[in-house]
Amino acid sequence: MKVAGLGFKKDVTLASLREALLAAGGPEGLAAVATVSDKADAEALQQLARECGVPIKAIGAEMLAGIDTPTQSKLVAEKFGTGSVAEAAALAAAGPRARLIATRVVSEDRTATAAIAEGDGA
Repeated sequence: MKVAGLGFKKDVTLASLREALLAAGGPEGLAAVATVSDKADAEALQQLARECGVPIKAIGAEMLAGIDTPTQSKLVAEKFGTGSVAEAAALAAAGPRARLIATRVVSEDRTATAAIAEGDGA
């Protein structure tokens, strides 16, 4: 199962999410997109999921805390207890033995991040 994890600011646009996803490797073969649960209903994310034809996996913030990620954001670490929401969400949603196949990339306007993980499913 291949999952794209997405982190984003509340004013993110569909274009920024799409740009980050494409930079991470694109939507081909994705089974789902994932993000922290309190952002799962964001309109831009809903649009991206529809565009890609995949469901959204909402991951509780408590599940993201403590997931070791290759990239580190001090702000994200302070708020969520992990270095990257995108990487942690992708890993959590892809299952217990998931591995990142694309580390976090950031959209040009810096409002969206994306990472892709592959695993056995949760």
